[in-house]
Amino acid sequence: MKNKTINWFKDIYGDSEGVSVFFAPGRVNLIGEHTDYNGGHVFPCALEIGTYGAIRLRDDNNLRFYSMNFPEKGEISSSLDKVLSGDELIYHRENDWANYPKGVLWAFAQHSFLKKYNIKDEHALINRGMDILFFGDIPNGSGLSSSASLEVLMAYMVKEMFGLEISLKEISLLCQYAENKYIGVNCGIMDQFAVAMGRKGYGIFLDTATLEYEYAPINLVGKKIVIVNSKKRRGLNDSKYNERRSQCEEALKRLQSVMPIKTLGDLSKEEFESHKDLINDDTLICRARHAVYENQRTIEAMKSLNNKDIARFGGLMKESHISLRDDYQVTGVELDTLVDLAWRQEGVIGARMTGAGFGGCTVNIVNEDCIQDFIKEVGEGYKEKIGYEAEFYVVDIGGGPALL
Repeated sequence: MKNKTINWFKDIYGDSEGVSVFFAPGRVNLIGEHTDYNGGHVFPCALEIGTYGAIRLRDDNNLRFYSMNFPEKGEISSSLDKVLSGDELIYHRENDWANYPKGVLWAFAQHSFLKKYNIKDEHALINRGMDILFFGDIPNGSGLSSSASLEVLMAYMVKEMFGLEISLKEISLLCQYAENKYIGVNCGIMDQFAVAMGRKGYGIFLDTATLEYEYAPINLVGKKIVIVNSKKRRGLNDSKYNERRSQCEEALKRLQSVMPIKTLGDLSKEEFESHKDLINDDTLICRARHAVYENQRTIEAMKSLNNKDIARFGGLMKESHISLRDDYQVTGVELDTLVDLAWRQEGVIGARMTGAGFGGCTVNIVNEDCIQDFIKEVGEGYKEKIGYEAEFYVVDIGGGPALL
């Protein structure tokens, strides 16, 4: 893949002298959905599919971006001065995908943010323009964090090319800041953290309230993770993602009127049930119930994995999907169809939607000897009901960003 990326760079920019190639993974969340911005736990893992970037520093301040995934957009140009100074603070729809790497560069220059996390002032150190070519083998809009992969890749390339002292954990925070403040999506930390901190063969059990985490080996002997793309694209900025977040914030605010809690993740199931009437709104109660119960499911899932009880882990995945469908209402007919079909198949340990919802993918744990039948049966059933085909990916757990 490295040589192919270099050849693409040469085709677009004329030569490939001085080019370096980097990679950052996508991620899938096994359980713990819509908990990251509610102060709860998540359990994602990095994937071996992701985003490749070929980069070369320039002798001027010009920036040139090109994506092999969006050739129709052509080369997108900018200026380092404009991005770092904040002249391009506003998300420009016409720049499309290039807003993500530009947003990361912009975030590097936000001194107040950098100081908050004890990151040195990097503005003067990012002092040369760049020619960059990207290619991703993550399905766009699938919910596997193609945007976080692109953001972390950009930050990691800048770190390496300019010799900046910033940790992978700090990179995840910087990229979340770019997504929140530049792109305009109020996402939590999970996507960027999972991409930046991925470790091959391990999931990440992350407390999003404290950023305390531990790696957990995922020993799927005789089993595989199968991701199914519904082919219904979703865009976080255009979805009801921000609405769900604001609903949870309002539910929390009402509970805080009598409870000394900082997040919904602070609550046990019993505490929530004892105080939920304070919320005084059926919709808000449903949203908050999902956040509380999903957090507790994720904690239990980690325990079941440590106890090598993969069957219980699969059962918790099912409970997660039901909650996302009924209480959080972010699934939709496409994802529900895929999951309903998966639950009926032999050899399926667990199945649920993954990502923000409103389209995207499901994640399934399937016995290896049942995978071909799983793909056939679920694929045929989905096409019959929805009218078009789903895409299937048998994936392995990958590591974090790297120079190739």
